Amino acid sequence: MTVDDEGGVASEQLASVLPTHAPAPLPALPARSRRADARRNEQTLLDAAASVFVSAGVDAPVREIAAAAGVGVGTIYRHFPTRADLVVAVYRHQVEACAEAGPALLASCGSPSEALARWVDLFVDFLVTKHGLAAALRSDRDGFDSLHAYFIDRLVPVCADLLSASVAAGESQPGVTAYQLMRGIGNLCAGAEHDPGYDARRLVQLLLAGLRRGAERA
Repeated sequence: MTVDDEGGVASEQLASVLPTHAPAPLPALPARSRRADARRNEQTLLDAAASVFVSAGVDAPVREIAAAAGVGVGTIYRHFPTRADLVVAVYRHQVEACAEAGPALLASCGSPSEALARWVDLFVDFLVTKHGLAAALRSDRDGFDSLHAYFIDRLVPVCADLLSASVAAGESQPGVTAYQLMRGIGNLCAGAEHDPGYDARRLVQLLLAGLRRGAERA
């Protein structure tokens, strides 16, 4: 190998080892992979928004949600152009999370009553979003009614399975339907986010304790 005056590889030899054409571009991600990434990113945003809604209500600033998700505010608006879009998406996201949690809790908890109590805790978190949804959709009553029907169709059967298992195990009082229980919990939680002196979760725990004591007396 010859060396030029600067101590480097001679120019003609250097040219011989360099590629004569531009490297091929990296292959693009398959469309399916891009869609999966987009879904994961959206799920991250919805998880962050749900967490912020539970702690600060559905009127929380978008910048708080962006900070919780680790993204810029613009990213939130690209996915959800309006607050109503975001609230509706979080609502559906939480409904599905509650629906999927029921069977998982029954399988993993030590008793059906424990599974029911833990599911109700998730349901209480969800109600913060549900109660804020009416304000977000104040101009779209049909849209709100449709989402409420979706909520009933998805969650009442899940609650019914949990409640039935608890009753069958002798851990909850019979004679209370899933709809009645959910309606009672919803009433206890109504407006709780606007009254720091009112502990709705504590009242819900007392309601469940009453179901257990009723089973003990039966």
